[in-house]
Amino acid sequence: MRPARTLAEALRAEVLVLDGGLSHQLEAQGCDLSDALWSARLLADGPERIEEAHTAYVRAGARVLITSGYQATFEGFARRGLDRAEAARLLARSVELARSAADAGEREVWVAASVGPYGAMLADGSEYRGRYGLSVRELEAFHRPRIEVFAAAGPDVLALETVPDAEEAEALLRAAEGCGVPVWLSYTVEGGRTRAGQDLAEAFAVAAGNDRVVAVGVNCCDPADAGPAVETAVAVTGKPAVVYPNSGERWDARARDWRGGSAFDPERAADWIRSGARLVGGCCRVGPDAITALAETLAAGGTG
Repeated sequence: MRPARTLAEALRAEVLVLDGGLSHQLEAQGCDLSDALWSARLLADGPERIEEAHTAYVRAGARVLITSGYQATFEGFARRGLDRAEAARLLARSVELARSAADAGEREVWVAASVGPYGAMLADGSEYRGRYGLSVRELEAFHRPRIEVFAAAGPDVLALETVPDAEEAEALLRAAEGCGVPVWLSYTVEGGRTRAGQDLAEAFAVAAGNDRVVAVGVNCCDPADAGPAVETAVAVTGKPAVVYPNSGERWDARARDWRGGSAFDPERAADWIRSGARLVGGCCRVGPDAITALAETLAAGGTG
């Protein structure tokens, strides 16, 4: 169902459940994501599989769908021989597929266009390190063209997500200026610092006072790191927090595989919400079953 309210209006009224890991669900559907484009490859080769995955999360209780745009870039598609016009069409398609699944639901479902970091385009795990050797201006120039395409496709919000570095966060916020779509800013963190090693309070401060930013928080991190980060995000910015950690398993970029066991516990969400989280979900390795459990937990507590 297409929302009658803006996302900001909804966050003032209720806590919204985000979806889980899109790649996790695509793999569960039998999709091969070993390609450097990851799930973005399916924008060209299997868009119906992406919409199917989004639909699975709507059925699980997600109220916000994050698109398949994370690793979709002009540069990445150019390496596949696609010209700029075709690449722009695929970028827009990522929003359209999520919107189609969202509109088919019986409740309001918002669409967040995923804007991944520069490191996602490199496909070498460098989004977990940051510090690419590029200036803020160079990063802004990289992000602006695809942000413009995403924004024109009509999402409810831009998810500036899995950001490892405060300087890239600054570049992303600059690139989104004037696009006409609100944003949320979400860092990937470890041990109370950004992946680039910066103090979280200083990192969140780049979004303080920015009226276009409707939420600030973390994703693609260990669940144990999520709670303290939410507290810091709210304390520094005064904005609602967004939080969607991984399962707790660790990605081995060299082996391209996950290590360890799951530590994602929907019961933790109550603590995050008490600290100011208003958008709560899961990232890598968190599937529809976990989102259903999360939605049921929040509903039972009167927060969803």
